[in-house]
Amino acid sequence: MLKEHHGLCEFPIYVKALILQRNGRIQESLQLFQAATCLNPENKDNLKQVGRSLYLLGKHKAAIEVYEETQKLPGLEDWEVSHNIGLCYMYLKDFDHAIEAFQHANNVHRHDTTFLQLGKVHTLRDDFKAAINVYLEALEFSPESPELLTTIGLLYLRIGENFRAFDYLGNSMTHDPRNAKTILAAGSIIQDHGDMDVALVKYRVAAVQTPNSAQLWNNIGMCFFGKQRFVAAVASLKRALYLDPFEWITSYNLGLVHLNTGQYASAFHYFSAAINLKPDFPSSYMYLAITLGRLDDFENACSAYDKAIEMEADHMFHLNYALTLFNNDELERAKVQFNKFEAIFETLDEATRSSDPEVMDQRQALLDALSTVN
Repeated sequence: MLKEHHGLCEFPIYVKALILQRNGRIQESLQLFQAATCLNPENKDNLKQVGRSLYLLGKHKAAIEVYEETQKLPGLEDWEVSHNIGLCYMYLKDFDHAIEAFQHANNVHRHDTTFLQLGKVHTLRDDFKAAINVYLEALEFSPESPELLTTIGLLYLRIGENFRAFDYLGNSMTHDPRNAKTILAAGSIIQDHGDMDVALVKYRVAAVQTPNSAQLWNNIGMCFFGKQRFVAAVASLKRALYLDPFEWITSYNLGLVHLNTGQYASAFHYFSAAINLKPDFPSSYMYLAITLGRLDDFENACSAYDKAIEMEADHMFHLNYALTLFNNDELERAKVQFNKFEAIFETLDEATRSSDPEVMDQRQALLDALSTVN
């Protein structure tokens, strides 16, 4: 048809451009969509696809200009144009304009995809409450949407409201019982409450759907760790590390398992890797310090403790530091760290203080030991 019309027929050019776009040949599709637009500049679909191709090429500012030209053409308002403008602004990190565009798209015609992207913008701004409100509004129009229910559940999980999170995740699973993301989130809540066997049953279902999920194998590994099945824990965590070698939490968890089993050289390796991948997580420095202490590298252990304490005033950092100092006959420095531990420990509520009996035992043992030295 293109040959018959000497390349001047709009429809076959448009169709060929769509095929190229679907096959990932975006630059070629852009040229054809631009040719179709030259033949019929009043056709909104042509301009929309020019904008779409520019968006896919990462030329977000140019895409916005094209979409804004599309809005000036006569005819009914198109929600998709405003939605795509919002996407472009979101990738440009211009969140205010992105929110404005998504809200305008919803005013024209409500769609779950627009609500999801609007909520994502609020999440990127760390405004989790606003994101939840957006998703709850969307839920009024799509009350059985598993994606919305799961997203709300995950946000409640992020702000620490585990019971509400579990409600929404459970509701999501009634509509889509094999959604791997939902199962993983629900399983992590169950796991946090110490019910490892039930969590493993959930993960077994998710593993069928997403056998190559690093996050899933990481959680499975920590379930086995909680059950004191260390060989299975290491095997699962190493599979997670193979699937995603740059996920810091997997290296951190492998460090914990090896520290717990007395394999201090391996623990040192994994904690060091975790710190290289995420240098702003203070607990990694504390466990690295404990590991270095067990490897008789006292000076570097102290440096790691100092780094952890510099980042966060956590009572556990001071307690473990005091224990390491005491074990290396640095009694005066041990007293200083123990007093700092006591000062923070006294500010905690009763439930937090009694949540870990081992901390209470270590506290009492160190208190008795330091009193004897006096």
